[in-house]
Amino acid sequence: MIQHFSDLKLCSALRDNLARNQFVTPTPVQAQAIPPLLEGRDVVATAQTGTGKTLAFSIPLIEALAAVPRTKTIKALILSPTRELAIQIDEAFRQLAHGMQIRTAVVVGGMSEKAQLRDIQAGAEVVIATPGRLCDYLDRRIIDLSRTATVVLDEADRMLDMGFLPDLRLIMGKLPTKRHTMLFSATMDSSVAGLVASYVNNPERIAVEACAETAGRIDLFCYQVPRGSKYDLLEYLLKNEQGSFLVFVATKEGADRLTKFLERENFKVAAIHGDRSQNERNKALQGFKDGLYRVLVATDVAARGIHVDDIAHVVNYDLPQEPENFVHRIGRTGRAGSRGASWTFVTPLELSDVRKYERTLGIQVQFRELPPLPRPIGLISEADMEEFLASMSAASLPPLVKDPKPTPPTPSRSFSTRRRRR
Repeated sequence: MIQHFSDLKLCSALRDNLARNQFVTPTPVQAQAIPPLLEGRDVVATAQTGTGKTLAFSIPLIEALAAVPRTKTIKALILSPTRELAIQIDEAFRQLAHGMQIRTAVVVGGMSEKAQLRDIQAGAEVVIATPGRLCDYLDRRIIDLSRTATVVLDEADRMLDMGFLPDLRLIMGKLPTKRHTMLFSATMDSSVAGLVASYVNNPERIAVEACAETAGRIDLFCYQVPRGSKYDLLEYLLKNEQGSFLVFVATKEGADRLTKFLERENFKVAAIHGDRSQNERNKALQGFKDGLYRVLVATDVAARGIHVDDIAHVVNYDLPQEPENFVHRIGRTGRAGSRGASWTFVTPLELSDVRKYERTLGIQVQFRELPPLPRPIGLISEADMEEFLASMSAASLPPLVKDPKPTPPTPSRSFSTRRRRR
C-alpha cells in the first residue's frame, strides 16, 4: 500500500498539481484504491463520506486521460446523486487536471442548460452528471456515451436511496460493454450489492472502517432535551463554542423556520434544502465556505453534498431516519485531518434510536448534562400554577359583572389566561 503520492508512477503534470495543492499522504481509501485503478481494474470501495473518495477516482482517471490524445468525445462519465456533489467533484477534478487541457462538463438539473450544452459541444471529455438530467439528454440525443470507456458511480447507495435505479440501468445500457468501472459508496447494503454484481467485472473490493476512523477525530456528544428546548440549546452552543456550525433538520419547513429564528438573534445563517433554487443553494454554500455565514441549516439533501474542510460542529437538531445518514452527517466535520464535534439533540422518546445507532454503527456517544435553559414555551410548573391561581383571587382583579353563583377558575382556563396576559 502506498505511503505517499510521490510513490505513484504519474505524469509530471499530475504530480506537480498534487504537490501544488499539498496532497502528500493518501487517505486509507486512496492508498488502497488508486493502485488497482491505475492498473485498469474495476474497483468497488466502501468508505465514509469525507475520506477522500473524489481523489481516489480522479487521480487514476486523469492519469488515463493524460496518456491519450485530446478529442471531442466523452471518454469518462462520473455519476453523482446531487447537484452540489457534482459541482464539487468538477472543482476538485479541475484542480488536479490544471494545465492539462482536459475539458469537463457538469450536467445537472436546476442550472443553465445553455451553459451545459456549450461545454458538451466544446468537446468535454469528462461529464459529471446527476442521473435524471443525464437521462433527459440521452432521450434528446444530446449526449453520446457509445465511446465512453470509463464510468464512476460516486455515492452509489445514495443514488439508489433517491430512486435512481431505473435511470442507472438506462445509462449503463448506453455505455460500451467493455469499460472501466469504479464504484464508491459509503454503505454496501443488498441493493448496492445487486448493482455491483450487474455492472463490474472481477472487481477489487476495498472496505475502509468508517466508524473507527470517525471515532478518532470527531467527538460525539449527545443531549437529552425536551423538544421545546432544542432552539435554546442550539443558541447555547452557538454562544459557548467556537467555529462554524452545520445544523441538520428533518424538513424543509423546519429549516426555514429555524433559519428565521437564528436571524432574529443576529446569527449569520443560511439554509439549503430541496426547495431552494440552485443559485440560492450555491450562494448559501459558498457563503458558508467563505465565512460569510457561521451557521448553515440543511436537510439531508446536504449530508453528502457539502465538502468544506473546516466545519467545526455538526448538530443533529433532528435525528435522521436511517442510521447510515447519521454517519454521513457527522462526516461533514473532522475532515482533512482536523478534529470536529458532533452534537445530537434527543428527546426522551428518541433515546432508543440513539442506542440503535450505537449498536449498528459501532460508535459510542457521550451524554452530557443539559445546561440551564429557559423553560420551554407552553410548559408550566406546578409551583407556577399555584402562584397564578392565587393571583386570580377576587381581591386582585377588578369586578366585571356580578355573578350570583361564581365558579372558581379551572386550571385549563387559568393557563390560557396566563398565556394571553403574557
